[in-house]
Amino acid sequence: MRPTPDLSITSLGACRITSPMAPLLDARQTTEHYVDELDRVLLDDTLAGISSRGVPATELPGMEPCGPRRKIFFDPSKTRAAIVTCGGLCPGLNDVIAGLVRTLTYHYRVRRVVGIRNGYQGFVAGYGHDVVELTPESVRDIATDGGTVLGTSRGPQDPEEIVDCLERLHINVLFVVGGDGSMRGAMEIARTVAERGLLIAVVGIPKTIDNDIPYIDQSFGFQTAFSLASDAIRAAQVEAKSTANGIGLVKLMGRHSGFIACYAALARSGADAVLIPEVPFALDGEEGLLAHLRRRVAERGHAVVVVAEGAGQELLPDAGAGSDASGNARLQDIGPYLRRRIGDHFADAGVETSIRYIDPSYAIRSVPANPYDSVYCVRLSQAAVHAAMSGRTAMVVGRYRRRFVHIPMGVAVSRRNQVDPHGDLWMAVLESTGQPVRFG
Repeated sequence: MRPTPDLSITSLGACRITSPMAPLLDARQTTEHYVDELDRVLLDDTLAGISSRGVPATELPGMEPCGPRRKIFFDPSKTRAAIVTCGGLCPGLNDVIAGLVRTLTYHYRVRRVVGIRNGYQGFVAGYGHDVVELTPESVRDIATDGGTVLGTSRGPQDPEEIVDCLERLHINVLFVVGGDGSMRGAMEIARTVAERGLLIAVVGIPKTIDNDIPYIDQSFGFQTAFSLASDAIRAAQVEAKSTANGIGLVKLMGRHSGFIACYAALARSGADAVLIPEVPFALDGEEGLLAHLRRRVAERGHAVVVVAEGAGQELLPDAGAGSDASGNARLQDIGPYLRRRIGDHFADAGVETSIRYIDPSYAIRSVPANPYDSVYCVRLSQAAVHAAMSGRTAMVVGRYRRRFVHIPMGVAVSRRNQVDPHGDLWMAVLESTGQPVRFG
């Protein structure tokens, strides 16, 4: 069993102010969907997992539930909030911004909400970015567009300068929407705030199109991403079937985690091989990928390969050379390499083929969220506001075991969520494609 993380949530202090949400809470009835604010969402969901802890039920590890509290820390009439979006684009960013603004304004009557332009750069005076006033009217239609109306950037900035800016703007609550690098930056902001003895809540809404945040069922935008990715697989299949010995090759997003490739392939059930970073593969030999594809083409007249961008990096020259502004290792491009190797293999075997290569990555991440993700974004933003107004800080919101919970930022960036090669998702992919457990 994986070691139990510290799931305790940092609070700025005692909550003494009656929440504007209290009447709504008083009208609620207890159902199987309701989790009281003093309850916990258990970390384990199987009898074996719970039994292995060997502790009384009251001592089982659990997470603090999301939701409004009857007593809050900040006085809404004197609260000023800021929102910043960081890192790469992802479907749903504008939905989160709009949800935060509406919840702050309509439910808590917070009088000023500002947007920080262009990620963490927007806090730093040297970049010269102004802030933007956010109101329910100004965000009313932004969810129909992809991207983020606030702009974004990659890379860290000096937390001291960021907190200086928060003080100048008289900000009490900061919402950070971003990936693991952004959350590490938010942890530094929260640390600096604490060192200065300031009462500023820092709450994260984690964003990653790759779905690689631990202790979260799915990250927002993921459903939209794999839905559009499945359309690319459909196109590749049509192209492959339309030519003699045709091969469709689709490269999808997924630097370290193959969730998009797995879910998109399952949605279409047309792939003959799915390649992900978590499962190494060999190209050559009778048990390798190339021989498998040649057999499939001989049997069916065509084949489709789906590859995550981080798969097969060990096969490429100059793998792991350098890093980007966020500190991520620069990946070599597996798509063109596979296309060349597949073409050479069939040519050497005397089999004429045509390869159709599709890479929809940027088209996927820049689109508006689908209805499912839009709803998810709204609920995450509501949960983030409730947490911040109750004085929680250095934490993120997410859904775990279908319950919305508070997760310490340190836990959210402690490792990557990855496809388990021995889990039921990968088993479902193997069943769907008919590929062997390993190539090679």
